[in-house]
Amino acid sequence: MLCETFGIHRSSYKYWCDRPDSINAETIHLLSEVRAVHAESNGSAGARTIADMVTARGTSLSRYRAGKLMKKLELVSCQIPKHSYKKAGQEHIAVPNKLDRQFTVSKPNQVWCGDVTYIWIGTRWAYLSVVLDLFARRPIGWALSLSPDSELTRRALTMAFEARGKPKGVMFHSDQGCHYTSKSYRQLLWRYRIDQSMSRRGNCWDNAPMERFFRSLKTEWVPTFGYRNFKEAECSITDYILGYYSQTRPHSHNAGLSPVMAELAYASNS
Repeated sequence: MLCETFGIHRSSYKYWCDRPDSINAETIHLLSEVRAVHAESNGSAGARTIADMVTARGTSLSRYRAGKLMKKLELVSCQIPKHSYKKAGQEHIAVPNKLDRQFTVSKPNQVWCGDVTYIWIGTRWAYLSVVLDLFARRPIGWALSLSPDSELTRRALTMAFEARGKPKGVMFHSDQGCHYTSKSYRQLLWRYRIDQSMSRRGNCWDNAPMERFFRSLKTEWVPTFGYRNFKEAECSITDYILGYYSQTRPHSHNAGLSPVMAELAYASNS
């Protein structure tokens, strides 16, 4: 009579009465791990990434169960969907596209790529230049500035060159931005004995790994309305590059390993 009064099926009431009232320790542990990993990723990790990260920490977790646990915890990823790009076929006159989308390389310090993006800070734009080692998709040099000039990209390249022990035989790939085609930047490449390659004009797919890195940075880490000031942006972006992205975040290119772990695995097998 009570079920009929409240509009509840009798079978639902019997199911509720027969539900287990004991706490499942394994489920509680998994829920805690999922919540911790999601918070560590700044709310960006989806079910696949969370499953990889929790499994890497010693607790086996499938992508599908991770999705169910996220739903139970009401957690969602802040990743945005893909969008289409326009293509262009004209190649730069002075510097050809030597990389030609061969993004998979066999060892570190073989091919680096670079690009510049914009970050909102307070009341104006700041510009971030990053150098990425294509082997493990590891950021090895970066610089933040209020001006998107050659000095910005030179600082990022110098940081990468010094941090990697001044390697030889490196190819550097970028788009045709004026900060990469300037005389001062090309002189720096010549001084470091780095071979230059450039994307075709207007074709962002020729530098896809850099585009993907900046997409991850902005969707996973940068606040929706930007940073309050330059110092906050600099500290936060450094934490992402040196910490979460390089040390913790699993990368599909590395079979689920973070960039640092992928390079360590290569070094141990060499």
